[in-house]
Amino acid sequence: MSHTIPTNALLLVADGHKAILLRNHGASGDVSLREEQRLEPKDLANEGPSGSRPEEQTPRQTDEATFAKQLAKTLFMMSQSGSFEALVLIADPQTLGQLRDAIHKTVSGRVVLTMAKDLTNHSVEDITQAVVKAALNRH
Repeated sequence: MSHTIPTNALLLVADGHKAILLRNHGASGDVSLREEQRLEPKDLANEGPSGSRPEEQTPRQTDEATFAKQLAKTLFMMSQSGSFEALVLIADPQTLGQLRDAIHKTVSGRVVLTMAKDLTNHSVEDITQAVVKAALNRH
């Protein structure tokens, strides 16, 4: 049981190539996740950074940063439409850092838990267990 993951909280599970949006349907502090949507990078060539890419950055890293920017934009639009009040961010360390840099302050203010783990290829059950464990370890 965890009181840090409210009912109806949105969970973003992401890496540099895909993302899964889950919703907590658990009541009274329980975590019961259901998948809502899968997201993939779109139009990376046209949405990438303006100007020149840093020499030390590979095209793949640029694409991953662009996808993080796209995810941040999606989260902002969802927050503006009232789609979530609480957010859990779960991503590999690099993607998580890029998301933190890109998300709007109104979105970051709704983050109740962050996890630097790559769980995109895990089952919903495995993700649920990881979230419960991380939430319990915070207290």
